[in-house]
Amino acid sequence: MQVARPWTSPAGPLGRLSAASAARAAVSRAAMPYQDQLAAALLTSEAPSLLAALMRSTDVAVIAELKRSSPSRGTINSSLDAAMQVRAYADGGATAFSILTEPSEFGGSLEDLAVASALGIGPCIRKDFITDAVQLVEARRSGAAAALLIARALPTDVLFELVFTARMLGIEPLVEVRDEDELRDALDAGALLIGVNNRDLETLELDVAVSALLLPQVPVTHVAIYESGVRTDQEVERAASCGADAVLVGSSVSASGKPSDAVAALTGVPRIRRRA
Repeated sequence: MQVARPWTSPAGPLGRLSAASAARAAVSRAAMPYQDQLAAALLTSEAPSLLAALMRSTDVAVIAELKRSSPSRGTINSSLDAAMQVRAYADGGATAFSILTEPSEFGGSLEDLAVASALGIGPCIRKDFITDAVQLVEARRSGAAAALLIARALPTDVLFELVFTARMLGIEPLVEVRDEDELRDALDAGALLIGVNNRDLETLELDVAVSALLLPQVPVTHVAIYESGVRTDQEVERAASCGADAVLVGSSVSASGKPSDAVAALTGVPRIRRRA
């Protein structure tokens, strides 16, 4: 029997953003009944597999993120054009794209996700503070291949339900963790994409030791993603040494005046296979 990890509502930015996300989900449900949204979503084509794209790479894959602002950095690049930025990332060798849809503190939108997905040049992740199944339906309708689920923001039973719903919708759940209990829950829920975030979203402190501890524990049958704190190829090499299959890079490539070159500088680092 699955034993639920102790859980309290998150504090700090994570708590604030999760609460705001839940409020947006309530508005979405009020605007159109969930079952109607679900039916419409299931009529759309499934996106290309993010899992397959990441598994094909023999190097550490780069997932480049569209990020206009953040609680930790403030304004990063408020004038980003989603289509132009994603094309530049692809030109630089990005394998996939993380599209922030949180509007108030990251400057994102579902429109950005739809635009990026419609380009058809690589799988896109809906990155948001998802708390409700309707947000996964929105992701499918907007062309997402995957959606981020933050374990710290979700009680165990809700995490399990959202992983199941994502799979039912043909969306790969990317479960983000920061400790061993959350990693166990992610694996028990059936997630095949595991993100380890070096940044504590409650305090915004960065600690690369988190990835050094957790990434080696991700089974070799899964995809392990190193998140936060990547700006140079040396940091990609550090991620590789922890067993990362991919790195998710946001602020540095979003802020660059030459995003194609910024992404290209992070590619070509060989993966180091984790022990079985």
